[in-house]
Amino acid sequence: MEPIRIAYQSYTNEKQAGSYWKHLKKHINEIVDDGTVVDILGISPPDSHAHSLSEFRCAREMISNAITADKDGYDGFAIGHFQDAGLYEARASVEMPVHSLGEASMLYACQLGQKIGIVTINPKYISWFHHQIGKYGLRERITGVHAMEFEPGSILSAFDRKNGLKETLKLFEQQSLPLVEQGVDVIIPGGGIPMLLFSGAFNHNVAKAPVINGIPILVKMTEMAIKLKRLTGLTVSRTNDFAKPSLELIEEFLANPKGL
Repeated sequence: MEPIRIAYQSYTNEKQAGSYWKHLKKHINEIVDDGTVVDILGISPPDSHAHSLSEFRCAREMISNAITADKDGYDGFAIGHFQDAGLYEARASVEMPVHSLGEASMLYACQLGQKIGIVTINPKYISWFHHQIGKYGLRERITGVHAMEFEPGSILSAFDRKNGLKETLKLFEQQSLPLVEQGVDVIIPGGGIPMLLFSGAFNHNVAKAPVINGIPILVKMTEMAIKLKRLTGLTVSRTNDFAKPSLELIEEFLANPKGL
């Protein structure tokens, strides 16, 4: 089988994220198919604030990275960031398949249960997630979003802090249990950082509701899209949302990194 190369875009960077990157690399290497190579890309400065302005800035860098990765011959691009900022723009701008953590997790969760709940890391993301849910046409399926209270940068310390996993799991379950009691069948941790932190919990569930780890879902979905493209030529529609911009427009975008 022809090897697969995937660029995995984190909205952190290796210097800032500490052991998170080491754990992420190890986790991805354990889940990929033989012959798949995944290179992790960072964002500088990283997404350290729960605010739409930070999402917008990071999305612009991610889109540029996706275009560059496509030119460099990668077969697929995986956005390891639950908020999916810039997903549609990146998908429209390249030939390779582009998938993202939030969209992939939500769509797959719909195959595991009828009603889905999300527990995010910060209350400021609740409205953002509801926008995503509407964008993906899932308002009838994803019925509740609860939140812990971490800044994106601060939750990283749980990887290195004694009892960090145990403490975070307790906070997560406090927010998840009311959702299950309200009829939710599946719980999604709203972010790549808590997903990776909880990845060691095999068959993780809250009151029998499965808690999904979207990182392997994202990676496997990207691998599958690459294989389907090779087998059948299947690609995204170029009619509306993902109509490809002209080469002139792409070059203009890349030449103005600050949007000037």
